[in-house]
Amino acid sequence: MTDNEPPHVFVTYAHDSPEHKERVRLFAEFLHGRIGLEVHLDQWDDGERRDWSLWALDHLDTADFVVVIASPEYKRRAEGRAAFDEGRGSQFEAARIRDRMTRNLGGEIKRILPVVFTGQSVDDIPNFLNPHSTTRYPIEVLSEEGVEDLLTAITGRARHQRPERGRWRGGATSGTGPGRTSLATGLEWRACSSGIRTEGARINDVQYSDSIVLRAAERLAFVEVSLGMAYRRLTAVAGVLDDAAEPFQVGHFRVLLDGRPSPEVKVALGKPAEIVLDVTGVLTVRLEFHRPGTTESKWLPELAWGDPAVE
Repeated sequence: MTDNEPPHVFVTYAHDSPEHKERVRLFAEFLHGRIGLEVHLDQWDDGERRDWSLWALDHLDTADFVVVIASPEYKRRAEGRAAFDEGRGSQFEAARIRDRMTRNLGGEIKRILPVVFTGQSVDDIPNFLNPHSTTRYPIEVLSEEGVEDLLTAITGRARHQRPERGRWRGGATSGTGPGRTSLATGLEWRACSSGIRTEGARINDVQYSDSIVLRAAERLAFVEVSLGMAYRRLTAVAGVLDDAAEPFQVGHFRVLLDGRPSPEVKVALGKPAEIVLDVTGVLTVRLEFHRPGTTESKWLPELAWGDPAVE
């Protein structure tokens, strides 16, 4: 199989009932006609007399993937609990699958894909396919989303790619070393209000080079940043800017961790607040700040998150 050639998929199942047989056909038609896989099904090849054992062997041995449709009758026949003349086709195909798994268990586990339709259960998968310890693929609806897990196994492309490994921090949980990341400039913002800027800020005679500054008529300014559960501590200094034109203003600051608010902090000129929060396991952090009473023309805030960072 090349990148330009669709995977070949063979569907093996038992003719439990006319309804089950039709569900299998509709499923195969969807994979072949809508998804573009090269699917092989017995119902499409019965237009001439043929040796069905040779037909099945050819597909079982050469297909890139074999989809096993779980059902009570398939399991009974696959496990040798049916009469020798009952469901010979599914008995024969299951025996070949067992033989190939005995010869190369690791390879066949990746190639043999058990599918469970709505109304069936994991207990309808033959035991030699290890139904409870290996992956199975429930199909509740015939849609691209409904077969997404199955396609992931066939294409080998996981829905979420493993990211590049970051720098190992040696187990450190604090400090300002290589593991420290600025929320102002080091991480991409998910969302933010329009009146904020990233720049240096002087708060209580200390210069903070990577700060989030508000000097606009925002009633409630905010920044949302994705942490992805990768950090353990957030630190920042909340304060009124030293060069504020109105020295008597009070700034209100708050942090929300995955939507859970921390207590609001109030600051004044020369009286900043140091904020330290545990962010272990947090997906998203939101920094909020405002000056009450702000309008379009007066009481403008002059506030900053000084060097907000996570580590």
